[in-house]
Amino acid sequence: MIEINELVKKYGSKTVLDHVSFEVNEGEILGLLGPNGAGKSTTMNIMTGNLSSTEGTVRINGHEILEEPLQAKKELGYLPENPPLYMDMTVKEYLKFAYRLKKCRLPYKEHIQAVCKAAYISDVYDRVIKNLSKGYRQRIGIAQALIGEPKVLILDEPTSGLDPAQMIEIRNLITRLRKKHTVIFSSHILSEVQAVCDRVVVMNQGRILANDTPENLEEKLAGRQLRVCVAGPEKDVRQALKEIPGVLEVSRTNCQEPGSCAFELKVEDEAAARKLIAARMKQSPWLMTEMAGVHLSLEDIFLKLTGKKGGKKR
Repeated sequence: MIEINELVKKYGSKTVLDHVSFEVNEGEILGLLGPNGAGKSTTMNIMTGNLSSTEGTVRINGHEILEEPLQAKKELGYLPENPPLYMDMTVKEYLKFAYRLKKCRLPYKEHIQAVCKAAYISDVYDRVIKNLSKGYRQRIGIAQALIGEPKVLILDEPTSGLDPAQMIEIRNLITRLRKKHTVIFSSHILSEVQAVCDRVVVMNQGRILANDTPENLEEKLAGRQLRVCVAGPEKDVRQALKEIPGVLEVSRTNCQEPGSCAFELKVEDEAAARKLIAARMKQSPWLMTEMAGVHLSLEDIFLKLTGKKGGKKR
């Protein structure tokens, strides 16, 4: 559906995008994740034809965005970070304006009704935009992106500045849109991406650090790890765990239980290690109070990829 190939964007000697490549499949929700300044908005602006690249190509459903801009843009609906709204218009007037601007040929009344229903703005159809909440304004911005029934929706920071309840509304809306659209959206909010996306492209300083599902990223970065908590002397428990076949590494971690110690173990085979650890602890004079797999949140994954500190495993 979408092919991004070796995108480079330079401003003088400053490189904003450094050979960015990825693909998006039909019906997929893909999240562009990264801190402010990572290159997410620049990538989206090039994808939508609002900005030219220094090098590289973008194909939307087979159409190259610079060589066939009209055909490519017909496939796109775009919501910039700041929705292009005219505050003194009513929702009805604004959507009619967007319909005409896009030269949409679908039946006007039925199509606008369907767009309003999809974006959950039918109840404010006759109201002036400036009198509506930011959550409604974001949904109106998404409604204009839906005009023309584009196959691809590109949403730049769609939940920026919203309160928690409004963020959940937009998340749910994005999830529902996947039934008819391929969706790409950017965010610097980790929980946002984890809650909605099938796949994540992690960006930092204009480069792609990872491109995979959150589950696969967790498996790759966490490896096969176990957390074991034992009521016993730390030195003796550590030595016993090190001697178990298949245990590659033992590292101390926080333990809240008095008289107990906790370790994270890197193992060759998790299932086999669980059995051997349980058997060893049963033979010992100590009590094992916990044994569980170590899971990474998307925040942990991002911190590992960027080489920053501060993530906590859960």
